Amino acid sequence: MFDNLHGFTWIDTVILIIYMIAVLLAGFYFSKKEMKGKEFFKGDGSVPWWVTSVSIFATLLSPISFLALAGNSYGGTWLLWFAQLGMIIAIPLTIKFFLPVYANLGIDTAYHYLEIRYGSRALRVLGAIMFVIFQMGRMSIVMYLPCLALAKLAGIDVNILIIGMGAIAIVYSYTGGLKAVLWTDFIQGVILIGGIGLTLVYLIWRLDNGLGDITYSLTEGGRFLANGEDWINWSNLLGTSILLTIVGGGLSTFCSYVSSQDVVQRFTTTTDVKQLNKMTIGNGVLSIVCASIFYLVGTALFIFYEQNPELITDTFKGSQDQVFAYFITYELPVGVTGIILAALYAASQSTLSTGINSVATSWVLDIQSQITPNMTSERQTKIAQYVSLGVGVFAILVAMYLATASIRSAYELFNSFLGLALGALAGIFVMGAFTRKTSALGALCGFAVSILVVLYCKYYVPSINFWSYAVIAIIITTVVGVIVSKIQAAVTQKEYIAPEGSTFMTAKK
Repeated sequence: MFDNLHGFTWIDTVILIIYMIAVLLAGFYFSKKEMKGKEFFKGDGSVPWWVTSVSIFATLLSPISFLALAGNSYGGTWLLWFAQLGMIIAIPLTIKFFLPVYANLGIDTAYHYLEIRYGSRALRVLGAIMFVIFQMGRMSIVMYLPCLALAKLAGIDVNILIIGMGAIAIVYSYTGGLKAVLWTDFIQGVILIGGIGLTLVYLIWRLDNGLGDITYSLTEGGRFLANGEDWINWSNLLGTSILLTIVGGGLSTFCSYVSSQDVVQRFTTTTDVKQLNKMTIGNGVLSIVCASIFYLVGTALFIFYEQNPELITDTFKGSQDQVFAYFITYELPVGVTGIILAALYAASQSTLSTGINSVATSWVLDIQSQITPNMTSERQTKIAQYVSLGVGVFAILVAMYLATASIRSAYELFNSFLGLALGALAGIFVMGAFTRKTSALGALCGFAVSILVVLYCKYYVPSINFWSYAVIAIIITTVVGVIVSKIQAAVTQKEYIAPEGSTFMTAKK
């Protein structure tokens, strides 16, 4: 029997501090060339596709997921793992129908596409405002929750962790633009992948029968689908099922790929479709492999504490979202704990730096450019830097307030509303790429109706699984948009036709 270690030591603290300094120095290194205008927002074309691919992975994997994915399988089922298999839907749809359009148009932001496709600056501004509000809220919670957990485990003041995380992200986002963010995201993504892989190997070594225990638990033990989930829920097609989880998870990821500026911004770094395809496929492979590792860790944690019940308190044993952090702190060797918690910190910081840069980009190119047209590249860059600074400071202050006020549930409710709204926004992108005669008015009406319907389903039809929301949003936005566009054309006697190259049908030509 191994002795139970004594939590976060001074060695782990030193490792965490060294990590923070290293990230800051890396950000300075990759921002040593002064970036202006389009280079600040889209990079200078020198970043390899595999770096950008890891950056997308680091962006989409929130620090909350770091703990929750393992917690799900620890709790008894791999059902949500199937959402990652939705990549087999998201990637082909993105590659076939959207990347050629984005490359062909040479868009500056995700919402630049809306202006080109629908001929509407209002739609571009609407999309940008929705994204900015959502992302600022997301950044605050991404800082608050992991820093709060780390503060409890490491005995470090939560405000120091929040300020440290925010300050480092602000510095390299401010100085180096997207290029610095991409490279630091890559470094932090590698640390994250290596950290979780190292944890799994150590866990398997600690089990009585190693990998055999995990295999038995997932097959004979029935923990793979412990609740007997059906592949298809014939009594309620929009209820919980494996197929819906795959389809819904795939379409949710697809929506992020095509309409969320923090991801689409990576696609604007090149107009080479082959590089874009490699970037997207690489991200999909990474996501599926890493999600599988997280779920294996969760199952191994359950087995480990079943075999060694004296090593965990009843409080943590019953809390599936905290059990992974508990194991990291009290069971991993001294020093390794610091590395793994640095990986958790890395997941937070990569999401934060991406948020800061994408908000600054969208604000300047989508919103500020409508107020102040014909800005010089120097002026655009300077405004983006000021926005980066302001957004970063705002996120730090809100995160510190949340840590003091402990209003997690209200904030998650706020985040939920905006998330649903962004799902409806993705429907406008899908309708734009798949139809040629839908207008801006049709898109706005489809967006509004879609939000109302999905919100009604969420709060008044609990039998509908949340993985259905993306499907519902896309279908309703498109149907309403087509109908309204036809009515508008009949009333005005003028039919709107999408510009050449702004739909996937014309992009092929």
